[in-house]
Amino acid sequence: MPTGVALRDVREQLFDAAERVLLRDGPSALTSRAVTTEAGCAKGVLHRHFADFDAFLAELVLDRIARIDNQAAALRDSAGTGTVAGHLTGALTDLFGTVAVAIVGLVTFRDDLRARLRKAGPTGVPVLREATAMIASYLDAERELGRIAADADVGTLAPTLIGAGHLLFADRESAPPEAAAVGKVVTTVIAGVVREPPR
Repeated sequence: MPTGVALRDVREQLFDAAERVLLRDGPSALTSRAVTTEAGCAKGVLHRHFADFDAFLAELVLDRIARIDNQAAALRDSAGTGTVAGHLTGALTDLFGTVAVAIVGLVTFRDDLRARLRKAGPTGVPVLREATAMIASYLDAERELGRIAADADVGTLAPTLIGAGHLLFADRESAPPEAAAVGKVVTTVIAGVVREPPR
């Protein structure tokens, strides 16, 4: 390698480099050359570990989806503590305050990547699909505990929260929304179903 420095955990370093390029310059700037330059390694390093660039991008998306699965477990475990609005506000901020919005843009931007991901999993937009499932699972847990109404339509609430959260964070050029703005959206969406006492 040109720098003479061996890469440890090459996949993760390449994924992190791709994430930085994606966040900084957007999906149109994400090329194998941009990723390897950002990672400080030779272009061949990426191709030694992945069949082609779309295979790399598919693995990147799947890796980031796995992180949502970890977040989902922690969110569900928080049911019954704190406030429902607080947990949902934190979850949306954690989700969309990172690379999730950029990943959605990437999947939308690249037809070949979308086709690969369709073969790897169920229908729907990757990341948003898993995020919706995460919120639905949490709302189910809170419904079981009686902190939201027994007749709450979780199947509608979850995608509504994800869609609203995505829109709040979608503008890459502006500063991310403040917690209060996210909290206001969450509180408005769940106002009719929350059964916990106000704090």
